[in-house]
Amino acid sequence: MIRSKALATTSVAGLVAALTLLSATEAGAADPGKAPGGNFDLSVWQLQEPVGSPGKPTTIPSSRLQGANGYQDDYFYTDKRDGAMTFWAPEKGVTTPNSKYARSELREMNRNGSAADWPLQGNHRLSATLRVVSVTSNVCVGQIHLGSGGSSTKPLVELYYRAGGDIVAGIENSPDGGQTPHTVGHVAIGKTWTYTIAVSGGRTIDLTVNGSTTHYTIPTSFDPYKQYFKAGSYNQSSSDSTTKGARVAFYGLTVSHG
Repeated sequence: MIRSKALATTSVAGLVAALTLLSATEAGAADPGKAPGGNFDLSVWQLQEPVGSPGKPTTIPSSRLQGANGYQDDYFYTDKRDGAMTFWAPEKGVTTPNSKYARSELREMNRNGSAADWPLQGNHRLSATLRVVSVTSNVCVGQIHLGSGGSSTKPLVELYYRAGGDIVAGIENSPDGGQTPHTVGHVAIGKTWTYTIAVSGGRTIDLTVNGSTTHYTIPTSFDPYKQYFKAGSYNQSSSDSTTKGARVAFYGLTVSHG
């Protein structure tokens, strides 16, 4: 069974690691006149959007996302007011074969253009500063997803923001499915907050929301699988509406492995 452990004391090494994760927007104000790739390091991300053909959402490679004149559209763009990298996922949109929900979401890649697929062993960290601009009911804003190693298409961790303001970590019980929710914070809609989703030593998920950390043991059933990070707006409700959905603005987004 996955269980929550006591709050960890922040180590000097952890502080150093956190300082090295500052993105362009956290080190200084983002430029509203640039595409997201001009304010964020998108060399390690691929974008999936809620358009395309049934079961085959459009993906935008890292090479097209990078730079001040990089890719942006109605689903992925720079907010002209504050420079936020913004993701829009309506309730009606093209979905993957294994989901009924649309998404505008980044998928972690390697700098050489191959898909990221890292082992649980070692230390891996996804950090973000963000705000949920609007949401119908529930949106996933960050994930550790299963990669190669088996047939499961489940996530290891999904971090949700719910319309009432609760921030909930969904921890998968096994590669076969079944997710246990843990409420890990509360933030009013439209307010800025931070999260870090990390794996340490191959056995522990370290989840930090606004400076408060909880830990969850990774079941051994996940050991054969490699992993990758995802971040953005993965809407958790569907309908025939193209105006209802989840809009999420990011002010910082960084990944590290070590």
